[in-house]
Order: sequence, then structure tokens, then C-alpha cells
Amino acid sequence: MDFAKIIRELISLKQEGPYWDFKREWYSQDKKADLLHDIICMANNLENRDAYIIIGVDEERDYSLMNVKLDVNRKNTQKIVDFLRDKKFAGGVRPVVYVQEVELFGTGIDVIVIKNSYETPFYLIENFQGVMANNIYTRIMDSNTPKNKSADIFHIEYLWKKRFRLITTPLERMKYYLRLKEDWENSPTNWETDKKYNKHYPEFTIEYTLDDDGNGYQYYLFNQTDSTPHWRKIRLYYHQTMLEELEGVSLDGGRYFTPTPLTDGISLTEYHHWDIVYKYYTIDTLQYVVHEFYYEPDGDEATHAHRCFVECVLIFKSEEEREKFNGYVVEHWHEKDNFSDGIHIPYMPPVEGYIMDEFEKEYRNVQILKRMLEQFRCEKI
Repeated sequence: MDFAKIIRELISLKQEGPYWDFKREWYSQDKKADLLHDIICMANNLENRDAYIIIGVDEERDYSLMNVKLDVNRKNTQKIVDFLRDKKFAGGVRPVVYVQEVELFGTGIDVIVIKNSYETPFYLIENFQGVMANNIYTRIMDSNTPKNKSADIFHIEYLWKKRFRLITTPLERMKYYLRLKEDWENSPTNWETDKKYNKHYPEFTIEYTLDDDGNGYQYYLFNQTDSTPHWRKIRLYYHQTMLEELEGVSLDGGRYFTPTPLTDGISLTEYHHWDIVYKYYTIDTLQYVVHEFYYEPDGDEATHAHRCFVECVLIFKSEEEREKFNGYVVEHWHEKDNFSDGIHIPYMPPVEGYIMDEFEKEYRNVQILKRMLEQFRCEKI
């Protein structure tokens, strides 16, 4: 949903809530403690989502809007980040915040966005102007925990459970555990699978089959020294329940293993036909987390195979970025020759049943897209 629409709908409710708060004007210099306290309460909200301090809404005048553009106490993202930086948070971990300006009905208001995080509970280890060290604050409905108190014990328990992913689904917990590669051990197994388990939570296991599962080709195989396909199945388990099954590929004669990238395409015409096809990962998705999990850099063959593979796929920061980039490509594909200089096509030996020109076209297009993605990101800075 559009950010401005989210804020507009919250204001239309004409009441504060468990993850949003209204302020008529920016915090003055003598209310720094209030600013810090509000941010901590919002960062520890119990809704497991982003939170908003909406500045420029006058509750006493029927939630009318107040223009904050000339507010002498107005702060941008950098000033908020600097303000938080010198506060003594437990573990040195601070809430991630930014300031977003919103234009509503011709009036400029600001929103302090406090990003959802698994690092809860956030709390200080040193007092700051009435915000107490070791007090854990949260927000219940429209009320913050008072500065001189801590939240109720069961709310504190919830925030600690959130940190350890105990309130999430088994699949979300699996994603989190896979990021901690050092916590995984090889499991005694048979010749059919390569299996690992989490040494702290052995009910979570991941395995991939060792038998070839098909013999099809993809363009990225030809950038390897050994282009022979070896397809696998990756299975993620919680106890005996299979949470997910992914396609995997063993590259360069088994020197490197990874889940296969996803496929997307771009239509340059009004018809729903892909004129450009590419393979990709999106950071923080399950496919990407497993991709990172299986990569064991050795400075030699595995590292080389990995480098050759990622040369052939796009890696996006988010799904939103991917969607915007697709639109960018539609608008700029006529400039593709500006991104084509020096592209080297690897040798692609003939494979029976395949049109090798199509593989070369896909490979070339992906190299162009990778360069266009760099340009796209530069233009968005």
C-alpha cells in the first residue's frame, strides 16, 4: 500500500493505536527524553510491525493537520540517527528509524518511521533524562509504558520470544537459523541425501538429494568449466514435516551447490509475452538465504564456480526494487547497445534438442540487465 495512504487512513481513525501516535508539532529541545521514550516504546510495539510517530496532527482540533515545514525543531533522518547514536542501548543495538515527509491535502507533515525488528527488547543501560536504564518499555493500545516503570512481565516475555524467533512460524525460524551457518552440523546419512541439522534445535534439518533429478540445461551452466547439469531437490524439515522443497543445482562437476534462481521476464509490447527472460534472487527470501547457506568459499574451485554463477543472475535488494527495475528496463531497453560493450559470451557446445542461439541471447541479455541495474541504482540515489 502507498505510504501516504497508510498514514491518511491512520489519521482518519481519529484515535491513536498500538503502533501509531500523533504529535501536533516536533519535539522541542526540552523534550528529548520524550522523543527517546516514544521511539523505544514504538520499537518494542507488540504488533510485530513498523510503527509511526505522525507529526503535524492536532488531536484537540479534531485531528486537523498542521504544516510542520517551518517548525524550528524539525529533524531529518540524520538528526534522529545522530540523536540515538550516543544513547547507551543494551548490546549497542538501536532501533532503525527514518523520517518520511508526507503531503496530505496540501499540508506537509512528517512521520518518524520505526522499523520492525527482531532485536527486541530495546532498552537503555544508562539513564537519560528520566528514561530509565534497564526499564523495558512498550505500547499497549494508545498508551506507552510510563518512564518510571517497566512493561508487564508477559509483554517483556513476548519481546524476548520475538528476538529468538519463537513467535514466528517454523519456516521463518528456519530462515533465521540458516543465516547462522556455524550452528549447523552434518547428519549421519545415506547415499541418497546430504543432510544437516541445527545443533541447538535439531528438529530443524535441511537436505538435498544426491541423485540427478533431470538433465535440462540453462544458460548459466555454460559459464562453468564443466557445464554438465546436475539437478537436485532441497528439502527443509521441522521434525518430520517438510516445510519447503526447492530446486537445486550442482555446478561445475559438483564443486559448488546452490538452489536454482527464480525466473522472471519483461514484455516490451502490450502482449503478455516475455521478450526478455532473466534469473534472479531477492535478498532475504528463502531461496537467497539457502543460496548463502550452501556457499563455502575456499579461495579455489568453489569460489570460482560461485563467481561464475553470480555473474549470470540478478540479485535484488527487495521485490519492490525488482518491480521498479522491470519498469525501468521497459523504458530504457532501446538504449541496450550502450550497455553491450565488452560482453564475452562463453563457449556453448551444441546440445541436442536445444537452440544454442537462445542460450546466447539469454546470457547476453542478463549481462546487459546487470549493467542496467547498476545504472538504475545510481539514478535512484
